[in-house]
Amino acid sequence: MQPKQGLEAELGRQIRNLRLRENLLQEELAERAGIALNAVKNLENGKGATLRSLIQTLRILGRADWLLTLAPTVSISPVQMLSTKQPRQRASRKRQQKKGS
Repeated sequence: MQPKQGLEAELGRQIRNLRLRENLLQEELAERAGIALNAVKNLENGKGATLRSLIQTLRILGRADWLLTLAPTVSISPVQMLSTKQPRQRASRKRQQKKGS
């Protein structure tokens, strides 16, 4: 696993690359996302920002789907699985017939 600073720096590089692909200046991204310019700079430099700033930035860059990978939707809870679990079926033993019957 990468150190914390490495992950933040990598995320920052990816955000910067997305911004440049969209041909946006940092100021334009900040304005569209409704966040401070320093928040964009901090994100891109791997220095961190608020969760709100990250979410708004990813929305503007069309990558809000990244956030969905952090916490996948659970279709059924583990408690439900236990309560609906069918009892295990076992093969029945063959009865031996008594001699002379």
